[in-house]
Amino acid sequence: MIIAGWVMSGLLALFMLGASAAPKLMGSSLALEPLEIVGWPAKYVLLIGLIEVATIVLFLIPRTALLGAVLFTALLGAALAANLRVDNPLFSHTLFSVYLGVFAWVALWLREPRIRDVFPLT
Repeated sequence: MIIAGWVMSGLLALFMLGASAAPKLMGSSLALEPLEIVGWPAKYVLLIGLIEVATIVLFLIPRTALLGAVLFTALLGAALAANLRVDNPLFSHTLFSVYLGVFAWVALWLREPRIRDVFPLT
């Protein structure tokens, strides 16, 4: 169970760092166009990328994993609200934040016995 949680955490980190944060940190059009669609100015792309990296790093460090998960969830909530505001497609764009959030919390639950103690499912 713990190994599965770490594998899921690694996959989440690779996805967030490679597909989301890296394009933002490089100022790629892949990151700028979606931000413009939801109404965010391009000047915030670097800051959002750095916040994404910080939340994932906190999530991967066992001692700060809970804080990282909470902050990551907050970031995903902001993304959900931005996509909802501009009426982006529900299941592919708007709810993608929910999918990532559930994945992150399941990964954390699997890898951290302390979280399982707080949220026992059995």
